Amino acid sequence: MAPSTSITSFPPEAVPQAPEDPLFGLMRAYKADPSPNKVDLGIGAYRDNNAKPWVLPVVKKADEILRNDPDLNHEYLPIAGLASFTSKASELLLGAESPALAEKRVASVQTISGTGAVHLGALFLAKFYKVHGANRTVYLSNPTWANHNQIFSNVGIPIATYPYFDKQTKGLDIEGMKRALADAPDHSIILLHACAHNPTGVDPTPEQWREIADVMAAKKHFPFFDTAYQGFASGDLDRDAGAIRYFIEKGFELVIAQSFAKNFGLYGERAGCFHFVSSPSPQAAEITTRVASQLAILQRSEISNPPIYGARIASTVLNDEALFEEWKGNLRTMSGRIISMRDALYSKLQELGTPGNWDHIKNQIGMFSFTGLSESQVLKLRDEFHIYMTKNGRISMAGLNTGNVEYFAKAVDKVVRESQ
Repeated sequence: MAPSTSITSFPPEAVPQAPEDPLFGLMRAYKADPSPNKVDLGIGAYRDNNAKPWVLPVVKKADEILRNDPDLNHEYLPIAGLASFTSKASELLLGAESPALAEKRVASVQTISGTGAVHLGALFLAKFYKVHGANRTVYLSNPTWANHNQIFSNVGIPIATYPYFDKQTKGLDIEGMKRALADAPDHSIILLHACAHNPTGVDPTPEQWREIADVMAAKKHFPFFDTAYQGFASGDLDRDAGAIRYFIEKGFELVIAQSFAKNFGLYGERAGCFHFVSSPSPQAAEITTRVASQLAILQRSEISNPPIYGARIASTVLNDEALFEEWKGNLRTMSGRIISMRDALYSKLQELGTPGNWDHIKNQIGMFSFTGLSESQVLKLRDEFHIYMTKNGRISMAGLNTGNVEYFAKAVDKVVRESQ
């Protein structure tokens, strides 16, 4: 039999070269830069005041407990994951006294961190969200985490956007957001960042969340919450879950993607959860059971069983009262350092008299800040000062420390003045 004359079944017109992921490209460029003054403000991971990764002390203790457990093994988890982890993860989000938990209206599945949770939720909605008259379009904030676009596109859900960041005030465009949600077809899927919005660091106030919920209730929209920073944003676990709890209190049926990468520092362990919450009704428990059964089928076909180690670490902490209290202290340490860097950067810019209003540096919350710097200014910072940040002007506040915040402020001052 003669061999095929074709060199490949995947020529360029069928499989074009994909562009490099911008964030990972930025990381590669930073690592290759030999400058001793280089500053990494692109990385979405916590760094201590010495610009080093920080293993949470409570995670070290949990790790020690696990390593000394004579019964520890590496057997498969159930398809839905480690029950001692997923049950506490849902309590963390909804509150231990949540009626939704008491009424068995919550189905929880362990996932490959928050990314896997968003994907599982998108896949579930693509297959099963068939409400009469529903528009299966998902509405994302403008801007949003770049991976949201890819995840929903990959499962065939069309994407639209709603206004979010106001470039003039560098705060929330609440009126534009509400207008877009009101104009969206009934039963649209609305993706919401529960706290520490990525990439802007701009969150709605409690009153604004109530306004958003009112519009969504009137339009029968379906909320999809993504929460990657509970406890890491403000240092208060309950405060950072406030929006989710309010929507559940108002009777919404919704889903939540939950990550434990940031708030436990378990970036590479990929510990996360996906939660479905049914609205109150006599059929709620039965609905939740059916949904859980289909989530298990989807999980089985994708990863079969979730990874165990990160879940064990989190479960050990969440189920031990003393370790849980220590973890809350670790969260306050991380969030407190980031808040102090916001204050320090703002003070330095004020001291230098840098043109423009920089109040947003203090007003925004969480790991990221949308500085308002233009792409040309960002590139100039990279070329002249070896400061690495995304082209849209987003910086990771965790990349700043007492040793480089003044250097960064002076660099910003220079490029802003030169572009006046």
